[in-house]
Amino acid sequence: MQTARLHSETSTLRDPIPTNTLDDARRTAAISGSLETHLLFNRELSWLEFNRRVLEEGLDPTNPLLERLKFLCIFSTNLDEFFMIRVSGLMQQVDARVTVLSPDGLSPIHQLRAITAKVAPLVKQLSDCLFNDILPELEGYGIRIIKYRELTKVQRAELSDYFLNYVFPVLTPLAVDPSHPFPYISNLSLNLAMMVEPLDGVGDSRFARLKVPPIVPRLLPLSGEGSQFVLLEEVLAANIEALFPHMRVHAIHPFRVTRDADVEIEKDEAGDLLKTVEQQLRQRRFGSAVRLEVDASMPQEMVRFIASSVGLDAEDVYTLEGPLNPPDLMQLYKLDFPQLKDEPFIPAIPPALKSDESIFDVIKKQDIVLHHPFDSFAPVVDFIREAARDPNVLAIKQTLYRTSGDSPIVQALVDACERGKQVAVLVELKARFDEENNIVWARKMERAGVHVVYGLIGLKTHCKLALVVRQEDDGLRRYVHMGTGNYNPTTARIYTDIGMLTANPAIGADVSELFNVLTGFSRQSSYRKLLVAPVGLREHFIGLIRREIDNKRAGHDARIMAKVNSLTDTRTIRELYEASQAGVQIELIVRGVCCLRPGIPGISENIRVRSIVGRFLEHSRIFWFANAGEDQIFLGSADWMNRNLDRRVETVFPVEEPRAKAAVKQILDTYLLDNVKARELNPDGSYDRIHPAAGEASVNVQDLFLAHIRGGSME
Repeated sequence: MQTARLHSETSTLRDPIPTNTLDDARRTAAISGSLETHLLFNRELSWLEFNRRVLEEGLDPTNPLLERLKFLCIFSTNLDEFFMIRVSGLMQQVDARVTVLSPDGLSPIHQLRAITAKVAPLVKQLSDCLFNDILPELEGYGIRIIKYRELTKVQRAELSDYFLNYVFPVLTPLAVDPSHPFPYISNLSLNLAMMVEPLDGVGDSRFARLKVPPIVPRLLPLSGEGSQFVLLEEVLAANIEALFPHMRVHAIHPFRVTRDADVEIEKDEAGDLLKTVEQQLRQRRFGSAVRLEVDASMPQEMVRFIASSVGLDAEDVYTLEGPLNPPDLMQLYKLDFPQLKDEPFIPAIPPALKSDESIFDVIKKQDIVLHHPFDSFAPVVDFIREAARDPNVLAIKQTLYRTSGDSPIVQALVDACERGKQVAVLVELKARFDEENNIVWARKMERAGVHVVYGLIGLKTHCKLALVVRQEDDGLRRYVHMGTGNYNPTTARIYTDIGMLTANPAIGADVSELFNVLTGFSRQSSYRKLLVAPVGLREHFIGLIRREIDNKRAGHDARIMAKVNSLTDTRTIRELYEASQAGVQIELIVRGVCCLRPGIPGISENIRVRSIVGRFLEHSRIFWFANAGEDQIFLGSADWMNRNLDRRVETVFPVEEPRAKAAVKQILDTYLLDNVKARELNPDGSYDRIHPAAGEASVNVQDLFLAHIRGGSME
């Protein structure tokens, strides 16, 4: 499947911990002040283990067929982003001769070697599953991708007409010769490489490249054939002579280049953040190449020529069987075959919000917890819409990190401004791969008169906050929505997140002061209820962990449960190890990257780590501390990662109202019951799927939540 990066042995995520190294590592750490390298998993390799779990959902025959295809596409898209961001960064470090080791003790080149060794078999698994399993099974339902050579003369004639009328006019073949340098290959574009020579034999054979136009569907439907398709690149190859009259074209093979796409904004560049981001987005297309994907049938001479022309070595070439860029096959997922997909569902509306009362009257009485996608996102949209229409509302302030293309929230904010309310919105322009969308909506709101700010230089604003200030009989009252996920109605149906609506005066005051930090020059560093990064969130978490240690030593109830997307922060990991050594039982649900090694005798034997990958992307962050019987629960936007604690504006908020607190605790406890989609992390870095014990019922936690909103029990 792939040329190996280097064939030398390298330490990988699955390497066992040498029994004679822990004491030496402790002595080294005592000198350096760092955490022992053998007590940490490598971040990049741990991420690949997460993407392996995504792939496993595509390999799982118990999932509906088109859902399996979706997971394979997600795996492939994830891998693209991994190369564009993480691998590109490692390659830059190698080029710059950086010798600094990662926290787990691997150099950049050793990380690249280990990545290459892990990616190759994963990509082969994807190809084997797609072309030997899923696509053949889809044929049983009449869904077929037919080879061009299998088409009838009539079908070929129809496709040739389509080619000439709708594709040919937008094509630009580019040949390479002394007067025509190798063309620029844009990031993630699909291309055809070929050799072209005169029919009369006079002149040399030349390399040519043709970009497969992204504005034309990759899968072309065959008329009158139901759900049958042919690949666009095969139609191009079959009609290639139209682009090269009087020439012979041969050796036609697809290829694809991945480039560095990480946008870095220097402080001295960001006088106008909007213009800076726009300029950086234009430059993203021209980043350095980091990966070349080629069809398995491409001759090695052509592979070497393309690789050297884009500045890559042989170890950066990935050879794949079948069509490149599997995510284009998501076109099949959109077909109307409900029997091949997950059963649809209608999100629930909490009973308290079903009355005819104003949403503000309801929130004034009690905090409302919303567990998406099982609970509808509509109350969040209604909260902003009602605020926009309510004549007693004076001001609305909100953060927007990612939102949908037709966002009803953006429209509600515009409507509020047009009704004369004070509206301030912080749009995070640096939300990776959503920068362009955010620029569009920022300008729309600015044109309507909304006060739009673009965050703080050097920090991403990742917190999820909406504040409504309302004039009431007894004075001004603040209403707040806080959450773990984005204000995006689309992703709210496919991500699990938790939000809370509250009129708690202390929280309202904190949110007001935080917005003053975000929009003005306030240097607020302490808050009544909110835990805020980067001004103290890490210290608060460390304090909460250390309190459990003290409680355990004093003989009190001491436990920690946390659900996060990633755990990479070494200081937090060190504190969790110390808590484990003190006897504190720790249950962690970490969806993605986890650098903590559980189950090491004398270090982390009291820590259990599991990961859940299922129908919905687990995105909620929940933190629970036993606190000697007076348990505390927090929700928020932050993971236990260095970037969230040090380089982002994040908020973590307490859940204190008894009914809301009980609801969140039940959600967290229920996640620990999963024995179908959950995997447990082993000390060697591998994950084992959890299976029901003898006589134990199978529990898919996401299905359990769905059953609950359909009227079933959570028991």
